[in-house]
Amino acid sequence: MEIFYSNDIEGAYLRLNEEESAHCVRVLRHRTGDEIAVMDGKGNLLWCTLTDASPKAAVAKIERRQEGFGTHPYRLTLAVCPTKNNERYEWMAEKATEIGVDTIVPVIGDRSERKVFKTERLKRLVLSAAKQSLKGAVPQVEEPVSVKAFIETAPGAALKLIAYCFEGDKLSIKAALEASDAEDVIVLIGPEGDFSPAEVESAIKAGFKPVHLGDSRLRTETAAIASAMALYLKYMQ
Repeated sequence: MEIFYSNDIEGAYLRLNEEESAHCVRVLRHRTGDEIAVMDGKGNLLWCTLTDASPKAAVAKIERRQEGFGTHPYRLTLAVCPTKNNERYEWMAEKATEIGVDTIVPVIGDRSERKVFKTERLKRLVLSAAKQSLKGAVPQVEEPVSVKAFIETAPGAALKLIAYCFEGDKLSIKAALEASDAEDVIVLIGPEGDFSPAEVESAIKAGFKPVHLGDSRLRTETAAIASAMALYLKYMQ
């Protein structure tokens, strides 16, 4: 199933951007009158008839709408410190999108080796992953913030979890998820050098619950994927 993306929607018509138009018309050779499927990035799949097969600005008429396409019954925010190797972070974002994530927040910790992170490429990557994995909603990629700032602004109503490696009283993430009926979940994952003790203390004071991800020591990107998968499996029928 080939899915295109558009956020340029007005009434019963939508327009594909130049990249999507070229793929639709030049690569896949769609012509006027063809039926195409377009996601709006907000959870809807739009079944359309191509009315203008321009390779630079194709236009389609919306015939019917499928709501909640490829969505999940929870909201997950992954706040993850950027990895030293940027490709690992991109891999994490791609796989988390396939599993089910709503927001990805690059957070800069006291021990982060990467202090600067640009989001443009990551936004394109999660859009591509959403299309490939048949998701109607595209995860939101936030601009980087410090761990401290993220902790201070995280919504109080969510189930807030922080995973770290050093000793302390911690539930497994599985147990923490099963003990809560919250549908809005935030998981905070540290950098290669882990969170600083001050960051963990601040998080716990702000209502974050400390959790562990098992006996293995996981890389940052693996810990994020394990967290996303734990929530996915809780709801999977």
